[in-house]
Amino acid sequence: MTQLDDQGRPEPPLEADEAGTLLGFLDFQRATLEWKCAGLDASGLRATVGASPMTLGGLLKHLAYVEDDWFSRWLHGQERRPPWDTVDWEADPDWDWRSAAGDPPEELHALWRDAVARSRSLTEDALAAGGLEQRARRTWPDGRAPSLRWILVHMIEEYARHNGHADLLRESVDGLTGE
Repeated sequence: MTQLDDQGRPEPPLEADEAGTLLGFLDFQRATLEWKCAGLDASGLRATVGASPMTLGGLLKHLAYVEDDWFSRWLHGQERRPPWDTVDWEADPDWDWRSAAGDPPEELHALWRDAVARSRSLTEDALAAGGLEQRARRTWPDGRAPSLRWILVHMIEEYARHNGHADLLRESVDGLTGE
């Protein structure tokens, strides 16, 4: 049975196998981002802190892209899906961050939630096919491919780093604080 904390986030399991532990921590980090972005209007999702152009809306869109890129594109070798497939990433490598300012909050949340749902499904498929040792179908230029284990740890790190940014951004919007 999953226990939820005071913010409704699933607590990572205290006793689970390696895959269950990694997935528990990733879901906790995902839920932290969702909590930090909840209930904000377009202005709140566009707020910045100091000289940084980073926004909560940009975080949602960036992490939706990262979810799709690692689980769909890298792990399963799928082509980029909309909206990522029409972006000239070489001309605008920060498109996901920059373009979020013009997106309605509902679209940003839906884009992120849909990407997370796909990632969960694709992770289940990879676990069933080869476990945590399952190699990504895409490779680095030297031919090496990360394992599903590596991808999950990387995603936990990606969310944890960006959730620190989300803490600062949310506090600047309405004073909401907390881990």
